[in-house]
Amino acid sequence: MAPGSMGTVFIGDPTAKLPDDLLVEVISRVPYKSTCCCKCVSTRWRDLISHPDHRDKLPRSTLAGFFHATSATEHHRHLSHGYLSVSGNWCRHDAALSFLPKYESLEILDCCNGLLLCRGRKSTDPKTLDYVVCNPATEKWVTVPATKWSWDMSSACLGFDPAVSSHFYVFELVPALAWNPIKRDDYSIEAVGIYSSKVGVWTHPIVLDDPIEILYLSGGAFLSGVLYLCSDNNSVAAIDLEGNCRIIPLPTPHDDPGGPNVYVSRGQLYLTIQGASELSFWVLEDSSSENCWTLKLNISYLRLFGIDYSSSEQFYGVISAHPEHNMIFITKGFRLWY
Repeated sequence: MAPGSMGTVFIGDPTAKLPDDLLVEVISRVPYKSTCCCKCVSTRWRDLISHPDHRDKLPRSTLAGFFHATSATEHHRHLSHGYLSVSGNWCRHDAALSFLPKYESLEILDCCNGLLLCRGRKSTDPKTLDYVVCNPATEKWVTVPATKWSWDMSSACLGFDPAVSSHFYVFELVPALAWNPIKRDDYSIEAVGIYSSKVGVWTHPIVLDDPIEILYLSGGAFLSGVLYLCSDNNSVAAIDLEGNCRIIPLPTPHDDPGGPNVYVSRGQLYLTIQGASELSFWVLEDSSSENCWTLKLNISYLRLFGIDYSSSEQFYGVISAHPEHNMIFITKGFRLWY
């Protein structure tokens, strides 16, 4: 090598002579995040990674995207469903869920670790409804019989942890309106019914010692056999599979109509609180102690979106956390950010 030389310089792509199968084999041995970066190397690498024949060989994220429902319009009486990919992976998900039985209407109520919980009303008998739990990736589904409370449910939640068991649980959150018609608060939960796919039956509604004032449009999170729900009194309600409920105070009061939300990521429960000018992120370290939350991050809306929340007419909302990575998904108006 001559003095001052930097070594051999390759002109063009040094992998150009590698056959496609061998190159795919090499790429398949790197982590998923690196696979995404490999798409930027060249158009050939991008096309190889995206090709249907190679998708099963390459690493994929467990989070492929989100199913969502669109609101009914004047011309379309029923809700329709869509699917939004966030990983860039090919996904054969049927956004319309057409593999399910035919229902007059079908609502997506909840999701948990790849399973969807839906509620369907039959066209042959509109007064009859079913819960349906399905896996869109395999297009397998089972029906869960409704209870006498199902018509009055403002929400129902799904619990499923494939690392622990192949069985799932459906939680019916019985509002005060159904339990006691004199009351008119749809979001005051006074009883909980739990269905176990292992035994195939519902437990009788378990009356809570103190009603839970759940937040409107606030989702739940299922972790280690416990369903976590955000309450309206600056706390998180934790309901186990026996119907026992304990209250976990929030680390700080929330002052936004969006309210707090809970999510599961990397085997821990996370909490987001929307303040007047920033989002805060907390992790549950020990639910048995008073100081059970640890602050992970504060971030301003100005830094996130380039505009202060108080001066924006659009709604910001954290909708989910990635199950494996340090990533959150936020809606601003009708746009998804992550």
